[in-house]
Formats: sequence, C-alpha cells, structure tokens
Amino acid sequence: MPRRLRCNTGGYAYHALNRAVGRATRFRKEGDYAAFEQVLRQAKEGQPIRLLAYCLMPNHWHLVLWPEQDGDLSEFLRWLTVTHTQRYRAHYRNAGAGPLYQGRFKSFPAQEDEHLLTLVRYVERNPLRAGLVRRAETWRWSSLWQRLHGGGGLVDEGPVPLPGKWVAHVNRPETEAELAALQRSLVRGRPFGEASWVERTAKRLGLEATLRQPGRPKQAGKQGVE
Repeated sequence: MPRRLRCNTGGYAYHALNRAVGRATRFRKEGDYAAFEQVLRQAKEGQPIRLLAYCLMPNHWHLVLWPEQDGDLSEFLRWLTVTHTQRYRAHYRNAGAGPLYQGRFKSFPAQEDEHLLTLVRYVERNPLRAGLVRRAETWRWSSLWQRLHGGGGLVDEGPVPLPGKWVAHVNRPETEAELAALQRSLVRGRPFGEASWVERTAKRLGLEATLRQPGRPKQAGKQGVE
C-alpha cells in the first residue's frame, strides 16, 4: 500500500492527528495529559511553530498548527512524538515495548477563512462530541480550556480572529455537511476549504491524488454499471 501523501510547506494552517497503536488508551491519568502538554511546550521552544488549537483525547490528539517555513511541520511533529514516546516509556518502565503511535501523523491544510474556524471548533469540540463532558470548555486538556484560564503562551493567535461568544459556538453541534467535509479531509489528507481553493492548493502542494474518488480505476475494455 502506498504511503499516504502529506505536505510540509510553510505558510499554511494544518490539522495534525496521531493515534495510539491499536487505539489503546495512552492518557490514563491527569499526569499523562500534563506530561504531554509539557512536551508540547518544549517542542514549541525548540522548533518555533504557532499552535492555534489542540485537544488531547484518551487515545489520540489533535493539533492545529501554522508553520512559517517549509519543513517546520514535520520537524516539530517528529520531535514531539519521539520525545513523548521516550518519556512515556521511561515513566511506565516499559522501554522497548514497541511504538507508542500507530504510525506517522495524518495532516491536511485548511483555508484561512471560516473553514479554519470550523476546524478549530471541531478540534475543541472533540470531548463533547465523544461524550466525555457536558460542556466543551470543561475538558481540561484542550485549547478551549486554555483560552478561558490563561494558557501561558501555549496557544497562539491565528490568521482568522475567533468570533464573539466562541465558547457557545463550540458547544453547538456541527452540521452533517461540516462533519462530512472534515471527515473526507481527515481520511484522505484532502485540503479543507472552498472548492476552487481546494483544487488550487492540492495542485500547488502535490496533493491531487487526495481529490480522486477512492477505489481502483476502471480497466480499459471492461464495462461497469454506472
């Protein structure tokens, strides 16, 4: 199976996701979440990158990142996942137990308009959508909580200002169309935005394959049911 396409070009906002191997629970206690946040802060200090939103879930995490230079995205996420794995294994004294994550991170770029706000809302709404809390802002391990309680510089301002009454907006359910579009981007690495922007961006970043319908192309000479 070919490796999933991903780009590493600066100047775009990206959603990045990684899951534990076998979707196992990796954040077992508050200390596990706090330790990851510490690694996240150190990753930003060593490889400066703008963090627009994040959410830590029991078996995966979401980040919305805005790198300035080409290569920054991959280098930041490489350091983050390697360092987190090393410290996690050392804490639980199971070094050599194998990879912590299921593989390389998944990512896709997002258009810097209302689509980016939709993405940030999706990320910050994760614990509510999963049934872990009754209000999104009460989930301690997310940028929404940080916005309300002071994040000490962990979360950065983005290219699109958050609208007023942001917390209430995050707590409102997404539409089926929003979730379907985001799911396509999550699964395929497809740029998330308005149709013409998606086409231009996919061409510029070499992601044209993410726009094609999944499945094998029809073989010449064979007819199929339309």
